[in-house]
Amino acid sequence: MSAEAVYALSAIFGYFVGSIPFGLILTKMAGYGDIRKIGSGNIGATNVLRTGNKTLALLTVLCDAFKAGIAAVAAKYAVGTENEACITAMLIAGAFGVLGHNFPIWLKFKGGKGVASTFGFILVTCWPVAVIALAVWLIMAFTFKYSSLSALTAAVFVPVAAYFFAPTPEYTIVYTLIVILVVIRHHANIRRLLKGEESKIKLKKSE
Repeated sequence: MSAEAVYALSAIFGYFVGSIPFGLILTKMAGYGDIRKIGSGNIGATNVLRTGNKTLALLTVLCDAFKAGIAAVAAKYAVGTENEACITAMLIAGAFGVLGHNFPIWLKFKGGKGVASTFGFILVTCWPVAVIALAVWLIMAFTFKYSSLSALTAAVFVPVAAYFFAPTPEYTIVYTLIVILVVIRHHANIRRLLKGEESKIKLKKSE
């Protein structure tokens, strides 16, 4: 099989795995109905948390992170050798896993913002960069209590960390493109942050 075919299959596999809407599936199974009709209408973990169910939000985070990460791992082992084609297939599958989460075909391309999926993808492909991003997210979240601000700040640190810790420039390029997507997907949050209208992280459901 040619390298081009391997890359195409990696992209297709990554996209369809990434497009599984776990936030929507889990909330429906738990009896909360359609998560798209709650809070911001997003299918990601932050909006799932607005149901007041922290366990459900945690499961959503893990599943959303897992799907992009598993797509990358599967592509890596499918190629089977540690070479440039293996690395490229892994990065393509993971990146398309994030794209699938953001634009799932099952939901008319209206998905999440890709924060958890991006983290899982980076964790699997270059864990030091993921650890740095997580540390930044936690510091910002505990300090300011804005999930969106925490995600955006952590995302900005990803290309910088990748420059120093990623094995090859290819990682940095792919991570940077995904980070740009994360920022674009948060455009509404950025506007609300600038206006002082963004909601803060709440661990309890409002009465």
